[in-house]
Amino acid sequence: MKTLILASQSPRRHELLTQAGVPFETIISPASEETELSDPAAIVEELAARKAQSVFLLHPSDIVLGADTIVALDGEVFGKPETEQDAYVMITRLRNKTHQVYTGCAFAYADRDGMAKLVTHVEKTDVYVGDVSDAEISEYIRSGEPMDKAGAYAIQGSFGQYIKRIDGDYYNVVGLPLYYVTHELKRIRRD
Repeated sequence: MKTLILASQSPRRHELLTQAGVPFETIISPASEETELSDPAAIVEELAARKAQSVFLLHPSDIVLGADTIVALDGEVFGKPETEQDAYVMITRLRNKTHQVYTGCAFAYADRDGMAKLVTHVEKTDVYVGDVSDAEISEYIRSGEPMDKAGAYAIQGSFGQYIKRIDGDYYNVVGLPLYYVTHELKRIRRD
């Protein structure tokens, strides 16, 4: 059976695949994350594909999964905060609003005939952040948790108490739409 390679350094993606019992190896993609695109869905799809393809070129006998997650509010992309002030601004803009979390997934592999294939998918989840005070935002930022997260929060962390509701895949917000990934992987292994 072909090895699944996760082309990501995300500890959350690593943890999700491990929890799901999916055996995999990790190889961090050297692909650039620069893009000229502005549409959130197009950005994550392009970056996920780029990550998967860059690792697949070095490991063509394996199945490579690339992924990228971003947060968007009214079409504006929120990346990872560079400073605590960035995190504060992001969270204050997200509170009492619905925003979207997009994750692009890309599988690069060779089918039974040796033909290189690339399958991409974009998952979108609507997330409604309820009321969170300025003091609570500051306390959350002091915890350090938001500093390596798109949109400056982790739904699975202490910020989860401020998430009023979601519409879509919870695991997508964590960083990997697990249902899609596991079912697509089974299909690819049959290809």
